[in-house]
Amino acid sequence: MKPLVVLGFLGSTLDASKFGPTRWNKWRPTVGLTMHEDLRVDRLVLLHGSAHTRLASYVTEDIASVSPETTVEPYLLDFKDPWDFEEVYGKLLDFARDYPFDPEAEDYLIHITTGTHVAQICLFLLTEAHYLPGRLLQTQPRRGTNDGVGTWTAIDLDLSRYDSIATRFAAASAESTSFLKSGIETRNPAFNRMIDEIEQVAGRSKAPVLLMGPTGAGKSQLARRIYELKRLKHQVKGPFVEVNCATLKGDGAMSALFGHRKGAFTGAIADRPGLLRAADTGMLFLDEIGELGLDEQAMILRAIEDKRFLPVGSDKEIASDFQLIAGTNRDLGRAVNDGQFRDDLYARLNLWTFALPGLADRREDIAPNLDYELDRFAEREGSRVTFNKEARERYLAFATAPDALWSGNFRDLAASITRMATLSATGRIDAEGVEAEITRLSRLWSNSDERDDHLARFLSPEQLDALDPFDRAQLATVVQTCVRSRSLSEAGRSLFAVSRTKRTTANDADRLRKYLARFELNWQSLQEHGSSRKKHGG
Repeated sequence: MKPLVVLGFLGSTLDASKFGPTRWNKWRPTVGLTMHEDLRVDRLVLLHGSAHTRLASYVTEDIASVSPETTVEPYLLDFKDPWDFEEVYGKLLDFARDYPFDPEAEDYLIHITTGTHVAQICLFLLTEAHYLPGRLLQTQPRRGTNDGVGTWTAIDLDLSRYDSIATRFAAASAESTSFLKSGIETRNPAFNRMIDEIEQVAGRSKAPVLLMGPTGAGKSQLARRIYELKRLKHQVKGPFVEVNCATLKGDGAMSALFGHRKGAFTGAIADRPGLLRAADTGMLFLDEIGELGLDEQAMILRAIEDKRFLPVGSDKEIASDFQLIAGTNRDLGRAVNDGQFRDDLYARLNLWTFALPGLADRREDIAPNLDYELDRFAEREGSRVTFNKEARERYLAFATAPDALWSGNFRDLAASITRMATLSATGRIDAEGVEAEITRLSRLWSNSDERDDHLARFLSPEQLDALDPFDRAQLATVVQTCVRSRSLSEAGRSLFAVSRTKRTTANDADRLRKYLARFELNWQSLQEHGSSRKKHGG
């Protein structure tokens, strides 16, 4: 059994008594809860104010005499007004965030019998919201007896009974949703509703979450914020492990995810724990999960359901208890129909699915994100840059116009702000800087086709301008196929699927390699660039 820790307030009235043998005939809640034969308290965190330090010492001595196995940990917590809800809730919230709770190693009971009614309500709210990771404990005296022990009950109260303080709970919930949005005052109603639902799911469920949306929509950032919110509420203890599944190719994918034993294959010179093992007690974010092979998908499903998996070359299973967030820019339902994604894994992931809209569908959120990106620039570079009024108005007019494509979503916006801030030597982005940036973005979006969008990221504007329209369209298709393929051979088979059937021998990889070389491109650069985009933009 895990050690049991009880946390509660010292009762300035109920816990007080005159010194002498008769005090044992009086029910004192804090002392009494350590006297139960069926409730072993290993540690008692005793909250009290400076005015009651002497009483806390007195109670601690009595606990030591009746329950020597209980360690009392006095914790000084003063309130200017113990009936001021805002002050009490705020200080208890700070305590809950700072205290080194360890739910994996200890069980917790929150004693709500002592303290003011305001303190009891606040303890309830913080427990209900998982800032205090335990159950509620209620104690009471035995009626008509001189028994100093009393009775105890672990309870689960109904929040609806406390309508008078529901607004305070709503405020805590609003704080969590703001946290998920990185403090950005987003204005898009659909997006805000989605974040509200994610906040509820994150606080109440350990089931996998699936984030869908185009590259650059913010899946990676949202996944990390979900993890940080859960960690803040003591719902996860371990690390956040992010995996870009698009970078896991061939046999190395199994080893990277599930680990391997020394000697499992050529080059396996030492044991490797694997990324799933690294995420134990924490959160695993599988970005671009649709890029995993079917074998890896099968093992991921078992790891989700059984919390166990088999490393490569091992005959002994490994346990890892992680929470999962998956991300994808693919239509997994269509991938299931095409036989490229397991239907059982999709069913397991599809319990909580959230589709993140692209920036073009959230134009009202561009203005608050300008300030956020400038803040990020200041943090990175150590210098504050702002817009002058005319420049900001001009940029927003362009950015929110219907013909602003934002094909790269928030990735494009972040890059745009970074460019303007970097080129503003005076620390003020002016109209001239905005016009230059508008020219860059307009050129980037001159062809909105997704294939051409790929081309614009691998070739310079000068290289693009030097291409005939015929070559440009053909090369765009080739580059797009290469980025989505797992190997040079796979890309070649896809591109030359018809012509290869008419030849007795085929070397599609060599044929594709020579084609790319005509445009000063190579397979490795396409893969590295594409993987970097997915890692940082997804």
